[in-house]
Amino acid sequence: MKRRLARENAVMALYEASFNATQIEDIIAASRESKENEIDSFGEALIVNFYAHSSEVDDAIKSKLKDWTLDRLPRVDAAILRLAVTEMIFSTEEDMDSVVINEAVEIAKKYSGDSNYQFINGVLGALAHKTEVDETPCEASETQGES
Repeated sequence: MKRRLARENAVMALYEASFNATQIEDIIAASRESKENEIDSFGEALIVNFYAHSSEVDDAIKSKLKDWTLDRLPRVDAAILRLAVTEMIFSTEEDMDSVVINEAVEIAKKYSGDSNYQFINGVLGALAHKTEVDETPCEASETQGES
């Protein structure tokens, strides 16, 4: 399975989990039975890493949001951001941040609102360049709607 498809399927699983109290293990198990949204070992590792570090991932995202909260973002955007940040910070894979950001932007173009990919790019770019302690948070687009 190609990495982009693995990332897309992981985003869809995290998105699905945001709607109900289903355990992520159950979602992963169900995806293994489905040929449409099957999660491979790479995607599963992303999801498991997110749940292991969800507070840190959410805090990293929140640090770059200006006048927005994570709960106000469309669920699909939150899922994309969460998995991309998880991969950027906690993955043992060799992908550079620029690759992870590009993949997240392409997934957002496919599944999110018209210009939401620009917002996702801004948040992830700010996190990738987080060498300075006090960077300016990114502003969310007014066109973002609840997904």
